[in-house]
Amino acid sequence: MVNTTNPPAKLTRRQLVEHLLAAVAAGAVWPAIAAAHPIHQHLMNSELLDRADRLSEATEWKPVFLSAQQNAALLPLAESMVPGSTSAEVNRFIDLLLSVESPEDQIKFTASLAALEKTADDQFTRGLATLTPSEYEILLTTVSAPDAPQREHFNHLKEWIVGAYYSSETGMRELGWTGNFAFPNYPQCDTPSSAT
Repeated sequence: MVNTTNPPAKLTRRQLVEHLLAAVAAGAVWPAIAAAHPIHQHLMNSELLDRADRLSEATEWKPVFLSAQQNAALLPLAESMVPGSTSAEVNRFIDLLLSVESPEDQIKFTASLAALEKTADDQFTRGLATLTPSEYEILLTTVSAPDAPQREHFNHLKEWIVGAYYSSETGMRELGWTGNFAFPNYPQCDTPSSAT
């Protein structure tokens, strides 16, 4: 017997975000991101989301806003905060969003990344791009502590990373979206107490 069913077409990020926002409006739980965070505005920008899709299909990608060193630092940092971020191309999406962000928010992002880079260098005499998984665990525990001077930087970067990840197909599927429907309630994010 021949299967005549076509595989489902890959959804664009705009379509994924529309599903995500519809589920949130219906009362579904989504990993908490401050409503004032810049990524919320970007998730409403259809043109920007379509551009993200076109750029993600490019065979030879390079950052638009971030330097090569900043991108190299963001990749493992994002993966350590939200496993699966690399395959979801979180760095590419954040880079695109930052390229159209206000100068103030661009400075805030790069300052937060630089603060964690400095902490990594102070603790391990190496930058974010070269830390081991166990060193990342130590670093993230340190910078996410309630009294840590880098806590605000950690939270700012985490919200960018979480927003970018959960607006991707990988993130949506983790939340329970199957391509056909979204569950009325997504499972709560299980994050270690040190990373909240």
